[in-house]
Amino acid sequence: MFKFISRIVLLVMMSGAGLVLTIGQVHATVDVATLDVNAILKKADEYRMEDESSKVVSVVHLFKNNEREKTHQYHVYTRPQRQSLVIFKSKVEAGQKMLMLEDNYWLVMPKSRRPIRITPMQKLLGEASVGDISTLTWSDDYEGVFEQIESVTKPDGSEIEGNKLLLTAKTKGASYHTIELWLAPETDFPIKANLILKSGKIAKEAWFTKGERNGGRAVVAMTLLDKIQPNQKTQIEYKEISPFELEEKYYNPSYLVRNSVSEL
Repeated sequence: MFKFISRIVLLVMMSGAGLVLTIGQVHATVDVATLDVNAILKKADEYRMEDESSKVVSVVHLFKNNEREKTHQYHVYTRPQRQSLVIFKSKVEAGQKMLMLEDNYWLVMPKSRRPIRITPMQKLLGEASVGDISTLTWSDDYEGVFEQIESVTKPDGSEIEGNKLLLTAKTKGASYHTIELWLAPETDFPIKANLILKSGKIAKEAWFTKGERNGGRAVVAMTLLDKIQPNQKTQIEYKEISPFELEEKYYNPSYLVRNSVSEL
């Protein structure tokens, strides 16, 4: 089975009388039967984070009516099996931590005697949720299918062609029930994502900024456009991503309650 999109192109042909211009069609095709969508998602994930065990320094900017209102910083430690620890580094949030162990999330407040159970959709700052900050991976948390090749209109008005995938959550801890994801056809680099709630409503529109990290192509920022409150947007900058294996003790909510872990 093939899915395809047609493009009208101008063909230049050489004849004895000179140049002859003709209109023809070129078909860009995708062989759906042989497409390994999970491998594509893994490659797309690698542009966001190369190593399974990493430290991510994230800076989150909240904009309202295109004016920046707040900026906060987080240190995110990730490891396999969908586990991550978020350390809040800004002064107004100092001492707060968020732990994700598969589908379980805890928020630890300063001087609190016990961790607070939260959901991945709970907001940290503006429209950035716990799931957005804790760098959930598409290949681990979603089942994907190829839909079609289509043009996407970028915020600056320009158009770019992308492979559209439909992702459906396969874990309870996934931030969004469904994601429409557009990837660059040749490289699988993320272009855009519609983040959709269980109700079917688009909560956010995500755009991925291309840059360089460690000499390779990488996602260096993600901009979230609020589709419910259109005057708000949130930008997450990935200032630093490096291989890092955090000790086992830090992935215990009881340990986080008893210790400040300000060294992280």
